[in-house]
Amino acid sequence: MTNAAVHDSQVLGQLLDDENETDAVWEDSAYRSEAIEAVLDLLQFESHIHERAYRNHPLTEQQQADNRARSSIRAKVEHVFGNWIMTMGCKLVRSIGIDAATAHLGLKHLTYNLKRLVCHQAQIAA
Repeated sequence: MTNAAVHDSQVLGQLLDDENETDAVWEDSAYRSEAIEAVLDLLQFESHIHERAYRNHPLTEQQQADNRARSSIRAKVEHVFGNWIMTMGCKLVRSIGIDAATAHLGLKHLTYNLKRLVCHQAQIAA
């Protein structure tokens, strides 16, 4: 965790784990740059970072299709964050210190997972 002054893309290297099950990196277009792509290639990570359009340089149909395919995968994770914001008031973490914020978010993870467990058990019972 970092404070709000640090953009997520600046700490991407710290988030990469070579012992992860997969070497795929799924991010939105804010993470796309030539430097980040070069680092991912050097570390042998597979980039699934969204393409970004620029003024007078719209995305091609192929790039749009690729972004849609990436979004269908990313949506599974984004729905978790949406649930946090809508049901648990997790838009802001008001605590002093990184340790307290980490504990706070850890409890939110636990709560979400317990809610999902109850939901799955109800589906099985039905």
